[in-house]
Order: sequence, then C-alpha cells, then structure tokens
Amino acid sequence: MKRLTVAVSPCPNDMAIFGAWILGLAPDAPRADFVFLDVENLNEAALAGRFDIIKVSAAVGLALGESCRILPSGAAFGLGVGPKLAVPAGAQASLRPDTVIVPGLLTTAAMLLRAALADPAVAALPGIPRQDAAFLPVRYDLVAETAAAKGNAAALLIHETALVPERHGLRRILDLGRWWDARTGGLPLPLGCIAGRAACGDDVLHAVSRTIRTSLDAALARPRAVLPLIRAMAVEKDGDILDAHIKAYVNDLSRDMGPAGKKALAALAAMGKSPDAPLPVLGESWYRPVDESA
Repeated sequence: MKRLTVAVSPCPNDMAIFGAWILGLAPDAPRADFVFLDVENLNEAALAGRFDIIKVSAAVGLALGESCRILPSGAAFGLGVGPKLAVPAGAQASLRPDTVIVPGLLTTAAMLLRAALADPAVAALPGIPRQDAAFLPVRYDLVAETAAAKGNAAALLIHETALVPERHGLRRILDLGRWWDARTGGLPLPLGCIAGRAACGDDVLHAVSRTIRTSLDAALARPRAVLPLIRAMAVEKDGDILDAHIKAYVNDLSRDMGPAGKKALAALAAMGKSPDAPLPVLGESWYRPVDESA
C-alpha cells in the first residue's frame, strides 16, 4: 500500500480519534503523512481534491460527489449538543446583530445557522441576528475575539471554545445542537466526517476505516498516551474543557456511524437543499467499507 496523505483538524475530538495512529500506537496502521489544518482549510482542500483521507465538515462531505466516499468511522456527531451562537456579554437584548463571525462559510455550523435564522421560533428570540445578517469568516480560534472586538456582532462558536464563551466576554443565545434535536426529533447532529478519495480503491478505504476504529480504541484504552498531543493541539488547554469536548463529540457513532448516522446525514442533506445552503448537495456519497458484522 502506498503512503497516504491524511489531513485532519487539531481539535480535541480529531486528536482523540486519530492520536494513536499519529503516534504510532495503532497496530497495523497504513503508513501516512499527517497534515493539521483549520476546518475551513480542510473543506477547501477537499473541494480541490487534495489529500487521500481528509476530515471535512459534514455539509462539504455531502457535496463531494463521486470523487470521494464518506467513511463510517471518525465522524463527529453531537448528541443534543452542537455549535453555539453567542454575542458580547454587554450587548443589549433588543439589538439584532447585522454581522455573524463564523468559522468558515463552508462549515456545517454556518449551514445550520442559516437554516435556524429562517426558523420563526429562533428569529423571535432576543438578540438573534437578522436573517439577512452578513457572515464574516475567520479562523475558528479567532471567532470569539473578533466578535468581542466588533461589539455588535454575533459569534458562531465551534470546537472547545463553544464550551466557554464567557471566558471570551461572550454570552450564549442559541445552541444549534438543541435546535437540530428539536427540529429532527432527536437525530444525532453530523458536524464532521472523514472523506476518502475514491481513487484510493476499496482495499485502502477498508484499511483506513479499520485503522480509525483501532486508533480510537487504543486512545480509549490508554487515554494518557494521547493526552499530551490533544493538549498541545488544543486552543483551550484546561483539562476539564478538553474532557467535556471529547465526551460531547467522540461517541459510539465516531467508531461506526451505522444506520443512525446515515439517517442523520440524509436529514442534513435534505436541509442543505434549501436555497440558502452554502453548497449544492449532490446526493448520497457515504461509503461503508467495513462489514457491520465484523
């Protein structure tokens, strides 16, 4: 097997899932060169056809078409939790921000927020941005400080920063995980997934899927072995915050999304077909290279 190029984000859940593979602790793992990129850079790289294996926002994964397959392992699903919309702590509730600082226009979080702003129940909440609010993309770890500096701008928070908006002078006004939960009747929220280049072939994608599962199992069995890597890559260094973030987005669906994950992706694809969606959804492209009975 050729040496693979693998691109993931430095966020705690990716490091928890891929950490053992990165550190050489996953038995029989394919040889790979790892690259760590911001979520929006990952999305852009996937659309450009770079890398053999790549973490992408679920919204982008559903738009890659036949060039890639969504692997059953390594995904980030929220179970009643998700990205948070926040405003500066001192902002008046009567003000409706005309700008939202977002961690990328291609992210699942941005797609969800567009849909939520069109929901009359959300629009009626105090301090919610106008439906025609401008989305200003910045790197995910700069979202909070950019919104705080602007004053009358909302912040769309992802990764571990979403757990501590108050540390950045912000207060939460909407949890998109809870909104999705109510909107879909309790489906898991697909935020990110792993895409594999179809040209790699089924055998390679089989091996990668198995390795992701092995890597996650190794991290769960020896959490202290991967913790230094997780902390080194994270924006928030507090151990409790890192633990809370990993517990929120690394779960059984990360090991194998199964029917529940596929149903959730289908629901996201349906939502993405609205006129306000940032990307076209080209149909089902997920891929199940690992037999469920294995």
